[in-house]
Amino acid sequence: MKKAVHAVEAGDRMTVGRLAKAAGVGVETIRYYQGRGLLPIPKSTDGFRRYPASMIERIGFIKRAQGLGFSLDEVASLLDLEDGRNRRAIQSVTRKRLQQIDEKLGDLQRMQLALRDLLDQCEATGHAHPCPIIAALLRTAAQSPDASRA
Repeated sequence: MKKAVHAVEAGDRMTVGRLAKAAGVGVETIRYYQGRGLLPIPKSTDGFRRYPASMIERIGFIKRAQGLGFSLDEVASLLDLEDGRNRRAIQSVTRKRLQQIDEKLGDLQRMQLALRDLLDQCEATGHAHPCPIIAALLRTAAQSPDASRA
């Protein structure tokens, strides 16, 4: 018989396994977050560590922040600012992340244009000529500083 899962209430204290299940993550994730200082490690009582239900919300915060592209170091900074009072610091962390995303988008757009151009060249040349895609990759590999070590 399968045991019924009970709803978690605000005052509940739960084992790491129950917390993991309620938060939708693995126990290893909770342990990793603890090791990174993102989650507190409660004191052991009766041989077990009991976590407050508020940790479910904190884990959700971490996962949503990661989903927006924040690194765990940036998440730690945001958690330190969780009360929302230091908006300048929160804005600074967010602005920095947005700048990183903008840079990645620029890189992706450059790669997209280069690949589109190579594909157009490949489609325009006949089979009698070398494929421009392969030629470009061979040229890039030969010019790479790592190529001399191989």
